[in-house]
Amino acid sequence: MTRAWRHLLKALHLKTLSRWTPKTCSSLSSGAFWTSVTRRSLHTKPSMPPCDFTPERYQSLAYSRVLEIHKQHLSPMLTAYFPEPLLLHQGHMEWLFDHEGNRYLDFFSGIVTVSVGHCHPKVNAAAQRQLGRLWHTSSVFFHPLIHEYAEKLSALLPEPLKVIFLVNSGSEANDLAMLMARAHSNSTDIISFRGAYHGCSPYALGLTNVGIYKMDLPHGMGCQPTMCPDIFRGPWGGSHCRDSPVQTIRKCSCAPDCCQAKDQYIEQFKDTLSTSVAKSIAGFFAEPIQGVNGFVQYPKGFLKEAFELVRERGGVCIADEVQTGFGRLGSHFWGFQTHDVLPDIVTMAKGIGNGFPMAAVVTTPEIAKSLAKRLLHFNTFGGNPMACAIGSAVLEVIKEENLQENSQEVGTYMLLKLAKLRDEFEIVGDVRGKGLMIGIEMVKDKVSHQPLPREEVNQIHHDCKCMGLLIGRGGLFSQTFRIAPSMCITKPEADFAVEVFRSALIQHMKRRAK
Repeated sequence: MTRAWRHLLKALHLKTLSRWTPKTCSSLSSGAFWTSVTRRSLHTKPSMPPCDFTPERYQSLAYSRVLEIHKQHLSPMLTAYFPEPLLLHQGHMEWLFDHEGNRYLDFFSGIVTVSVGHCHPKVNAAAQRQLGRLWHTSSVFFHPLIHEYAEKLSALLPEPLKVIFLVNSGSEANDLAMLMARAHSNSTDIISFRGAYHGCSPYALGLTNVGIYKMDLPHGMGCQPTMCPDIFRGPWGGSHCRDSPVQTIRKCSCAPDCCQAKDQYIEQFKDTLSTSVAKSIAGFFAEPIQGVNGFVQYPKGFLKEAFELVRERGGVCIADEVQTGFGRLGSHFWGFQTHDVLPDIVTMAKGIGNGFPMAAVVTTPEIAKSLAKRLLHFNTFGGNPMACAIGSAVLEVIKEENLQENSQEVGTYMLLKLAKLRDEFEIVGDVRGKGLMIGIEMVKDKVSHQPLPREEVNQIHHDCKCMGLLIGRGGLFSQTFRIAPSMCITKPEADFAVEVFRSALIQHMKRRAK
């Protein structure tokens, strides 16, 4: 079903065919919740937009049995959201359904991964066709799909970024990019930002600078962190710094074409180059917008100057587009383009396959040859027929349904509405982002910028879920809500999400008052 047809159905207010009977949430049990003492009164729960899909009846393991098996046989790492983790059963475009038939608006898209919608009909059809034709060959044999996909993907990247290595995950892609940088530069040191997340493999962990992912054992040698130019939480920042419809509330005296915060952060970057790495370096990794750290944006012009400094030291510049790529930021297809820079290597994953395990590293012929001289690189599953069929379908959907343009339009619309909540609530410290990559940073108050305690953020998060909205978390203290839905969402769905979030904030302020 095309986006145009789905919009028409919603414009006609088609009655939803899927039932939504949420479990009773303790945070919603009080009737007083639905009467607001703020400027506007709320008498009813925010009304969910319609959905033209009926999920199948759940007929698998009992919830209690799922919990038992998870405890006995799966990783003990506590990664699931909520005290009672959601048991999801089916997905359709921007919607998810749990084992009890409850419907949720998915505004985190499997951690910024489901780019064009859950089980998109065109992507499903491509996968089903290929399932009956050929699953796997490995790269010792050719198949046409990898060549078709390489041609499509390379056409979306500027010269000289035209050589593609297909792998299976973002961590794999960044591992390979590290090898490329070191092989080409004949140096070891690689710089990445504090707060960066570039993967959880033993190699990529060196680039990742988020405390919970660090170990007290040797890993990821030769990686050096540098200060993240965070204009909200960092020491410098002002009201003109960001490439975003919404600026930080910090004030500055900068002219529109000058950013003192950027200059200060560049001095910190120079200090890292002078004190923490060798005279010649291998490279510098940067996410165009930091993902796990809470969708942090840098001052305009920072990456451009940083890339120049890195190249002066013989290093290559790597853009990690795992979360920002494929049109999510709206104004451009790739995040690095929003900074007016040209990387030497680009890594991508997540949205590339709409949830199918797929990733890529794209680089220049020169860097690819440097790697080939030192290593016979081989990847058993990278570029398999299934992945390439799905990847091609994803690219076609993004183009045919104008999803990049939709990200720009709906994302900007939602950012501006969320900025009004920042003005209304003292605990909303910052609203930031670009396109459909939006961060809402929660604070104790706007003066101190101290993070809102985790237990309070947990309560707001849980209340949103109880009203049918799923959003993500991020930040060094898990203090930032991350909003990154599939790029097919509509303005009525954005309205619903903002209203749910506002209702959750009202409920939280009532708890605080008691």
